[in-house]
Amino acid sequence: MKTLAVRLYGKEDLRLEEFELPPIKEDEILAQLISDSICMSSYKAAKQGADHKRVPNDIDKNPTIVGHEMSGRLVEVGTKWRDKFKADMKFSIQPALNYKGSLDAPGYSYRYIGGDATYIIIPNEVMEMNCLLPFSGQGYFPASLSEPVSCIIGAFHASFHNEQGSYAHEMGIREGGSLALLAAAGPMGLGALDYALHVGRKPSLVVVTDIDDKRLSRAATFFPPGKVAEEGVTLIFSNTREIEDVPGHLIELSGGQGFDDVFVFAPVTPVLETGDQILGRNGCLNFFAGPTDAAFAARVNFYNIHYSGTHVVGTSGGNTDDMIEALALMSAGKVNPAMMVTHIGGLNAVVETTLNLPKIPGGKKLIYTNIEMELTAIDEFKQRGAQDPLFANLAEIVAAHKGLWSVEAEEYLLANAKAVAV
Repeated sequence: MKTLAVRLYGKEDLRLEEFELPPIKEDEILAQLISDSICMSSYKAAKQGADHKRVPNDIDKNPTIVGHEMSGRLVEVGTKWRDKFKADMKFSIQPALNYKGSLDAPGYSYRYIGGDATYIIIPNEVMEMNCLLPFSGQGYFPASLSEPVSCIIGAFHASFHNEQGSYAHEMGIREGGSLALLAAAGPMGLGALDYALHVGRKPSLVVVTDIDDKRLSRAATFFPPGKVAEEGVTLIFSNTREIEDVPGHLIELSGGQGFDDVFVFAPVTPVLETGDQILGRNGCLNFFAGPTDAAFAARVNFYNIHYSGTHVVGTSGGNTDDMIEALALMSAGKVNPAMMVTHIGGLNAVVETTLNLPKIPGGKKLIYTNIEMELTAIDEFKQRGAQDPLFANLAEIVAAHKGLWSVEAEEYLLANAKAVAV
């Protein structure tokens, strides 16, 4: 069977090309991909090429398919797995396989599996490690976003506290405590806010900072502070761009005591140092953002670590349990990952989007792998609709869903957009 896929040949060398997939083995599964969300990690892999820890050294001869936030349907299941998986089952994949201690992962390391393709072959180790995950919810794009949502879940699970004099760690953010989300009006910050407000250990105060009024206003439309207050949580959005003493300002918002939990969503030294400075007693700083600079560093107050019990944690992605939780929460409608999405495109848009991802404003860039469509911001649909009825109709659907991408929009797009030629 032929597939059309974006493959990595070297540093900044991504190519959209058609090639033949081999017949599946008895322990493999053939699948059709429907959607893939482009992650900053894919940009890092494309920039670093074979220097990336997950990318093989021989990609110039054996290129790998990029993309790891994928969703689709199973087409043909090898005999080994037919008791567990069936054709037409919707799925997502946890890319962090950790198979026999290897860093190999779909979207980085494999020739025949990655998110930016029409058809893929799922290798045995994905099933062996319980990383092929069924999705019972509506549509496909929520399952694509289960991987980034799982990263958020993993970060919340990794945070911890302990009572003074006790060495027993209480995992998770402080129940009824104060939470600061710094540089958090982007897609991952919004996902974290959604999770904090609606799942598990709910704080009593949440402060969200950013330096862009447009992003903060968008966040406030999804989470109106007045509505959130009805659920017993005080929510404050703060633009810190023009504030001279940001730590002082945030500590004042906390009631003068500092924060129990701080999450940092940008690998920017002043932001990280602010996070450390606003911690209260036994406060937990979660460095969520992944830097590209291996020498990235910031000042940490060790006096507070010693006397106030402040501490730092960091996670790089979620595990399989986190992703299972993400899929379950989305299926039950408890979290809505659609607010993370700001752009839609087809398979033909992947190369340019991936290589320029840091320069493209907005949140998640969602790719539909079986259509042709240039990457387009959702808030530009109405303008594009003046010349193209596809966008005019999408704009109406989006407006009916409070400006968010939706399963209805996805179904319309898949039924009416130009299909890729394979």
